[in-house]
Amino acid sequence: MTSLDGAVVLVTGANGGIGGHFVREALARGAAKVYATARNPREWDDERIVPLKLDVTDPASIQAVVDQASDVTVLINNAGASPATPGILTHTDAEIRANVETNFLGPLFLARAFAPILSAKGGNTAIIDIHSALSWYAVAGIYSATKAALWSATNSLRLELQPAGVQVVGVHVGYVDTAMAAHTTDPKLDPAVLVTKVFDTLESGGYEVLADDNSVQLKAGLSAPLEAVYPQLATSN
Repeated sequence: MTSLDGAVVLVTGANGGIGGHFVREALARGAAKVYATARNPREWDDERIVPLKLDVTDPASIQAVVDQASDVTVLINNAGASPATPGILTHTDAEIRANVETNFLGPLFLARAFAPILSAKGGNTAIIDIHSALSWYAVAGIYSATKAALWSATNSLRLELQPAGVQVVGVHVGYVDTAMAAHTTDPKLDPAVLVTKVFDTLESGGYEVLADDNSVQLKAGLSAPLEAVYPQLATSN
């Protein structure tokens, strides 16, 4: 388990609805410092919050943040991107590359860059990766594909970092009530509720967060026949 009391936390995508809650809730649970990173970092009203510029698709930007934040004990890979339309065949080359770089390569390269720092601290360190319920439901084209890839990478990271005492937590959630989900009227999880569930799992020593009913149902359905997961396949023959 990893305590947030006295922790030094780095949050990617800190300007967003979920990211902002991660920043504030980490401090509420006793974090000593939070690096709030974004491509265009905002100002904060708390001296414990350190804004840093970070583009997760840029290796030089990642290295600069690692150099500036070598005291980090908890890395939260929250930044993400979503294309405007579903359907993997209709996405442009630019949309595909942007989603792969932001949703998969960025978190993976950040985890790889911080892994030696976290491992050297001898425990009470963690990486939190924000996946999606769509990791297990391929209806969102390249977004689903990149989140599925991140889920797999998180599982690999967990196994590789466990001997060094680094806790790796994967988070699955459907729609969250943020600007990214403004287009839908489907039920949305309060971002404060999501962050509470994530940090409760972190501090209790857990490895995976299924934050809503959609995530629970989709994971349970992984062992079902494909025709059950995707009913349209049953009517195509």
